[in-house]
Amino acid sequence: MAWGLVGLVLAAAVWLGSALAHLPPLDLAAAQARSTVVLDRSGTLLRPFSTADGRWRLPLEPAATDPRFLALLTAYEDRRFREHAGVDPRALLRAAGQWLAAGRIVSGASTLSMQVARLVEPRGERSLTAKLRQIARAVELERRLGKDGVLRLYLALAPYGGPVEGLRAASLAYFGREPARLTLAEAALLVALPQAPEARRPDRFPEAARRARDRVLALAAARGVIPAAEAEAARAEPVPHGRKPFPMLAPHAAEAALAQEPSRAVHRLTLDARLQARLEPLAAERAAALGPGLSAALLVVDNATGEVRAQVGSAGYLDPARAGAIDMTGAVRSPGSALKPFVYAMAFEAGLAHPETLIEDRPSRFGASYAPENFDLTFQGTVTARRALQLSLNVPAVALMEAVGPARFIARLRGAGAAIALPRDAAPGLPVALGGLGITLTDLARLYAGLARGGEVPVLIRRLDGPAPPDAVLPRIAEPVAAWYVADTLRGTPPPESALPNRLAYKTGTSYGYRDAWAVGFDRRVTVAVWIGRPDGAGVPGLVGRVAAAPLLFDAVARIGGEPEPVPRPRDALVAATSALPPPLRHLSREAGPVDRLRIAYPPDGARIDLGAAEGPPAGLALKALGGTPPLTWLVGGLPVTESDRRQAEWQPDGAGFVRISVLDATGASDSVMVRIE
Repeated sequence: MAWGLVGLVLAAAVWLGSALAHLPPLDLAAAQARSTVVLDRSGTLLRPFSTADGRWRLPLEPAATDPRFLALLTAYEDRRFREHAGVDPRALLRAAGQWLAAGRIVSGASTLSMQVARLVEPRGERSLTAKLRQIARAVELERRLGKDGVLRLYLALAPYGGPVEGLRAASLAYFGREPARLTLAEAALLVALPQAPEARRPDRFPEAARRARDRVLALAAARGVIPAAEAEAARAEPVPHGRKPFPMLAPHAAEAALAQEPSRAVHRLTLDARLQARLEPLAAERAAALGPGLSAALLVVDNATGEVRAQVGSAGYLDPARAGAIDMTGAVRSPGSALKPFVYAMAFEAGLAHPETLIEDRPSRFGASYAPENFDLTFQGTVTARRALQLSLNVPAVALMEAVGPARFIARLRGAGAAIALPRDAAPGLPVALGGLGITLTDLARLYAGLARGGEVPVLIRRLDGPAPPDAVLPRIAEPVAAWYVADTLRGTPPPESALPNRLAYKTGTSYGYRDAWAVGFDRRVTVAVWIGRPDGAGVPGLVGRVAAAPLLFDAVARIGGEPEPVPRPRDALVAATSALPPPLRHLSREAGPVDRLRIAYPPDGARIDLGAAEGPPAGLALKALGGTPPLTWLVGGLPVTESDRRQAEWQPDGAGFVRISVLDATGASDSVMVRIE
């Protein structure tokens, strides 16, 4: 028998050398195919996608695996894995001797490398030739990939029943957790399943799965890999009786990333998985409480970077009753009063008004037939601009829109990057101040983030693995002082019930017919935008921004955590009572609209002005106006710099940069230009 065994080993060695020289190259392309995965900013799995043939095969590094799993695996399958070159000679001699003695196979000699070879190059027949070929491929795999490469393939390809392949997919499918966080009992079960994946599937044959798991634990304890007491405790754990769904956080963002780059295997987004997991059920709960058919969308933007930290596209991706597959963060809807802050910002910037300017909230007619009313059908009389915005009064907003000009307002929004839709491509009119246009939640969030950034509108960044944003001048929605005036005003907006006041700058909106409820809030750190409504655009009686969307906004901000921080005040902002303002700013006049009788003759709008040599203080800038009723008040960045009975004045810049220059006359008429000082 001994000579026969030696002869068998020598013959196998000769064959192995010949096989390695004559085998065709091993094609690893199919074995290296993995499920596409979408990860958050820290590498947490948001959503995997199955392979083209419907398998769940997720990438996994050995270092991201529970060390106890690896210890159990090698103890049970291949104790000398780190010592042999793909084939364990001692195991082969033992198995061959038992075969010769008994005339049948008593025990196997398969190493992990041989198992990987069988997974990479599957063959149906069970013969000596097939086993020898498997041995040759195992040696080839070790030479090409090394130990860690072979282990990496095993962790990705080991079968676990049905379309589930690889340790990571199995850990998520059976236990709902990553393989770095397995219990001892869970690790033992996942070691046992690949030997007979269909016969031991815990979702179909839980008792067979339990017996196989317990054998792994007993062997590991007998070989000193784990203490006997721990093995006994692990045997008391139940086995799962079903499969868990794979993670599906931020499904709309994940699908958008995949559609953008379908060939990429791993997508890294700017989202925060923990925040996303807190906000998705919150949006679903709110929508369900408000009524059937309603959906909700939510966007969180980091103001400093423009990165999207959370994106909830609907109240439930898999809920057909709420059209959950539609990403409502990109749907064009009417914003109601949510755009009013930008009307005020333009008025503040142009020197038409200040937060303490008095405005009339009384029954008024604009043009021949437009007579807006407030939401509650009452009027407040004479109020400050601050109070008018905080109470979202309609007449003052339309009066300021008349002064600013609807066409200029729409041009400003579009210039800031917002895609504005007007009804049937009509020319913009005064109703745009109250939501008579279409905008997406994403664009609205960008514009509000611009207010938090001193008027500079960020480019939204959604990918960590994408190209760096171009180094370009960002568009502005307002000048810094005007942006702060709005932010400071909105911080005083009365909060919803059970919320603390003066913490979050926010604004709500309700579209015509109660179709859309909006709430957008921001502090120095983040901007949060919320929409609630029906995806089909149908009206919902009683769907009001302050009642439906504002509570969701404040709850979302609470789940973000941290104390809200106010937007920093620019050093040149004018904080004064109404009586201390320049006379033209104390009260808004209806004659202060865009008229031709007062205009800035110099400097012209868009001019680049060189004020002299680099050394020494810059020269003064001449200011000239045509028309108007003296005295004229000149403003730079919304702050008065000089008042004169003449139509000429001079202003001393304090440095280079873009500035907005405005002029007001005694009747409240105004004009403004943007220039660059060099």
